Order: sequence, then structure tokens, then C-alpha cells
Amino acid sequence: METIVMSHPHHYKQESLPPTILALGYFDGIHIGHQRVISTAVELAEKAGAVPAVMSFHPHPSVVLGRADQNWTYITPLEEKKKVLESMGVKRFYLVKFDHDFASLSSKEFVDQYIIGLNVQHVVTGFDFSYGKYGKGNVETLVKESNGQFAQTVIEKIEKDGQKISSTLIRQFLKEGRVQEIVPYLGRRYKLNGTVIHGDKRGRTIGFPTANLDTEEYSLPKVGVYAVEVSIDNERYFAMANVGYKPTFKEDQKKPSLEVHIFDFHKEIYGKTVSVTWLKRIRDEKKFSGIDELIQQLNTDKSKTLEIIQTMY
Repeated sequence: METIVMSHPHHYKQESLPPTILALGYFDGIHIGHQRVISTAVELAEKAGAVPAVMSFHPHPSVVLGRADQNWTYITPLEEKKKVLESMGVKRFYLVKFDHDFASLSSKEFVDQYIIGLNVQHVVTGFDFSYGKYGKGNVETLVKESNGQFAQTVIEKIEKDGQKISSTLIRQFLKEGRVQEIVPYLGRRYKLNGTVIHGDKRGRTIGFPTANLDTEEYSLPKVGVYAVEVSIDNERYFAMANVGYKPTFKEDQKKPSLEVHIFDFHKEIYGKTVSVTWLKRIRDEKKFSGIDELIQQLNTDKSKTLEIIQTMY
């Protein structure tokens, strides 16, 4: 997949670009609804002999426009998003830098410069896609502003159990720790990648060594203990994960950390990338009166984790 990073104003010429079928949206999570949009574009491109492409934006518009915290986290950070798109058959990925100049484009300017100007023959969007300054453009204005120069397919709302499948809903599931309920909406179990970093190495002294992970821009589930599956060097292991502030040992940790205790694992893996797949939440994080109480609870957690794994695999 070819990635084309663009900032406004771009300098590409319509006549120098191949005919393209474009899926248009932010696509954080690439959930079931997003997949329908993207796969439709890929199918249409195959039929038309055109290039299947996706256009997305970075950073998240809510951050640039001041509607969200600057430390915004993602369901699928950029590098993970690229991998998923490529696996779906996308051949060209337009990544547009979302800044105030780009956000100031009128809806007509956006259509002229970023759709018609990129030789797009057909646009596929979700029903609630918006674009242009103040988000005034929508799927209806897209038809009018196309001037007949490209076709359009709109994917209607997809629901599960009466709820619209959306990145917002999946974020809410994560916020509530309901990781096992994400699967029908996301189309897969929630997974994140992290680099193993040095921690305080306290776990190994009590029989529960942990790998501390730097998860960068990924959204973490609610603070607590979880049954998880991990992958290291393409080998799969089962583990339990703790998202939290380590209240038994620390009083002032500002940001939750992620550490995993991998069952029957004794290798040194500092600096390696670990993929964590979230299976089910076990309990809240809590402060213990001492080491003995903590060890007792960790043994209970391990037993529960193994029970969960046996029911799932």
C-alpha cells in the first residue's frame, strides 16, 4: 500500500493521478461500519479497474479544534491503521494533515481540491460523514458539489442491539472495561501493541514478574485486572494484565500504566513489541494492606484468568 502524506495546500495534479475509488472518513478503530465503507470502495475499484484508496486525517480533528484533550488516545493509532487498511486490499492511503488551514476550507473547496483534484471517480462514505469548515458539508451537499464529476455511495447506519456502531461507542466500552462486549462492534477482539520498558521490577520478587508496556497512543481499558492473550515474536501466550496506578506501592502516579504477567514465561524481552489482546475484565484495582494480601489476590486472579481462557479456547 502506498501512503501519501499531504498538507494543505497540496500540489498534486488531477491529470497525473490514476482514476481512484475513495473511502472517506477518519476511521478510528476500523469497526464493522468502517469496514463496510472501505470494503465497498475496494469492491467498486476492482470492478472499475481503478485504484482502491482511503483518505483519513491526522491528528484527530477534535484535538486540533480544541474539543478534546491534547493527550488524545486512539483505538487504532496511525501505524496500526495502515496495517489494517493494507490487509483489506487498499492500495493507496491519503493521509491529510489536519490543521487549522485545512479545517478552514469550505465544503466546496474540499471537494474541488481533495476529491475532484485527486482524480477520484467514486466516493464512499458513512451516512454521517461531514467535511469542510464547521463540518457544514454532508452526504447531501457532496452530491451537489460534485458537479457530476464523481459518483457517490453512502453506507447507511449499522446497528447492533439497537445501538449505532461507532468509535464513540467502542470508546465507551473501553472506558467501562467491557472488553469482551466490543467484539461484535469492532469485528475482532480489542488489541494493542506496546514496547517492553523497565519498571520497578517488584513483581519478580513476589513470584509474579511483569512486563511493563509503553502503549504510546493506544486507548487503555478501564483501570483494573484483565485476562489477556499476548503475542511476542509471533508466539502466543496467556497472561493477566493490570491497568492502573499501583496504589499499594505508589501514591502519586498520574497516568495509568499497563503491565502483564505472562504465564510460564521466563525470557528477557526488554525493547520488544508485545501485542495484547483483551479477553475479559476480572476486577477493579485496589490497595492492599501488605505483600501477603497482594500475593493471595494475584493467585486468585490467575485462577480466574485460567478459567476464562478455558471457556474461550
